[in-house]
Amino acid sequence: MKNNPPVVISLGGSLIVPKEIDWLFLKKFRKVILKEVANGRRFVIISGGGNTARLYQKAAAKTISLTKDDRDWLGVHATRLNAHLIKTVFRKVAHPRINKNPRTKEDLSSHFAQGEGVMVAAGWRPGWSTDFVGVILAERLKAQTIINLSNIPFVFDKDPKQFPDAQKIEKINWKNFRKIVGNKWDPGLNAPFDPVAAKLAQKLKLQVIIADGKNINNFKKILTNKKFQGTIIQD
Repeated sequence: MKNNPPVVISLGGSLIVPKEIDWLFLKKFRKVILKEVANGRRFVIISGGGNTARLYQKAAAKTISLTKDDRDWLGVHATRLNAHLIKTVFRKVAHPRINKNPRTKEDLSSHFAQGEGVMVAAGWRPGWSTDFVGVILAERLKAQTIINLSNIPFVFDKDPKQFPDAQKIEKINWKNFRKIVGNKWDPGLNAPFDPVAAKLAQKLKLQVIIADGKNINNFKKILTNKKFQGTIIQD
């Protein structure tokens, strides 16, 4: 398995810091990953910003007229703080450095060169989501699938918070998915996968799995190729 591409996981900030840091979720998530690492699998985990980002952005906006660039940077650094938490949780099996630039000239396989089982990554720069970071890392590490874990259990044909009749979608191609989410990304956008990242993922012919990360048993099924609840996006 060590010769296989790593499993790329975009770990939503809504799971790490929904309101307070969800240490119980992290403990369960860690247990699953460590078991797979012991079996020879490798993982790239990209952390989102979650409530940490929103708290800083709201505080700044109440104090000054917040620019989009500053709002973005606060979000980026929130993902980096959360990434350090993830790296700490996986200290014994993770590479000691967090990847903050997916386009670095560094050979990213070096993050696994000493037998590490986990590489942790975070936000890059304003204008780019952690979903986009995940797609770039998948491309560079030759991974074919990204598991996107958040508080969204499925892709829906329309926003279920606004439309009670919204229908869940279990499988969809990139063309139809992009019709749902559009083409523009904003740090406050409530979409199952960043539209800009979706465009690149389609070009690279990646598969993306959208699932509720709180459902740990369901996450185990994804990793073991069993029937799971969630949405598969692929052409």
